[in-house]
Amino acid sequence: MITMYAIPNCDTVKKARTFLDKKKVNYEFVDFKKTPPTTELIKRWAEFFGELPANKKGTTYKKYKEEYEALSEAAKIKFLIENSSMIKRPVLEKNGKTVAMGFDEETYGALKL
Repeated sequence: MITMYAIPNCDTVKKARTFLDKKKVNYEFVDFKKTPPTTELIKRWAEFFGELPANKKGTTYKKYKEEYEALSEAAKIKFLIENSSMIKRPVLEKNGKTVAMGFDEETYGALKL
């Protein structure tokens, strides 16, 4: 099963959803705003991403950058959960394993979904 973790009004998320819909890929959409990610999810995504999955190009990160960067790792995870708009998105998982973060048509096309 494919799960997409994201927020629905994000342009990047809209592109990813359109891509999956055109390819007729069934997926479950989990809205960060309605169902905040868990510490376990953030850690799993960090393992895939190579660091905590903060979207450093986003406006939320830019707004809170100094505050966020001064925190311990545990506090950063809590901050990301509480400020889910700051998480790089969408996060795509297949059977509980992270397979993509963000949207890149070539990357999505190479996935066996």
